[in-house]
Amino acid sequence: MKSAVIVFPASNCDRDAATALEQMTGKAAHMVWHQDSELPDVDLVVLPGGFSYGDYLRCGAMASQSAVMRAVRAHADKGGAVLGICNGFQVLTETHLLPGALMRNAGLKFVCRPVSLEVDETQSAFTRKYSKGEQVSFPVAHGEGNYYADDETLNRIEGEGRVVFRYAAGDNPNGSARNIAGILNEKRNVLGLMPHPERVVDPLLGGTDGRKMFESLIETLS
Repeated sequence: MKSAVIVFPASNCDRDAATALEQMTGKAAHMVWHQDSELPDVDLVVLPGGFSYGDYLRCGAMASQSAVMRAVRAHADKGGAVLGICNGFQVLTETHLLPGALMRNAGLKFVCRPVSLEVDETQSAFTRKYSKGEQVSFPVAHGEGNYYADDETLNRIEGEGRVVFRYAAGDNPNGSARNIAGILNEKRNVLGLMPHPERVVDPLLGGTDGRKMFESLIETLS
């Protein structure tokens, strides 16, 4: 599986994503600068966490206008896989590759800790190695992770099996609607989630619950 990680000004999880990808695939990820207008020939594009453009205007709003995002959209339109983590999820909603928006956390505080998640959908390239209902723990680190969409949109994505991860009961860190932590697009080749699977692929970092996501992608895309 060939991969690329997009680097925006003030990305701070791009190297985390690249390290996880290299550890899991044995291949170095391409690091693509946000001003580049083309992507290399890859199977997976990762939009990493961080504070692109200092989170000015709205989180992900300025990054969504970067030149590289036209190439990311074209990659997704052709069926290529796109994974947006934390700030990357925010960018995906700002580009309308995913529905809804990420608002300020309900408690108006930055949250940085492991959270319990439930795998809600396993029929995707990102989650086929997980079991439905499986409990996993991923860390979060965000101040604007409160997922919002109107009821019609929420009903539609739930009915279409596009909610992939939910915060476990009693462990919603940001007030997200219906405990939603990660969603797919209609084609099911774009995933955005607030928790960080790339930070739990190595036991030295405290857990390996994120490995199955990368194993799923490798099995599907290789």
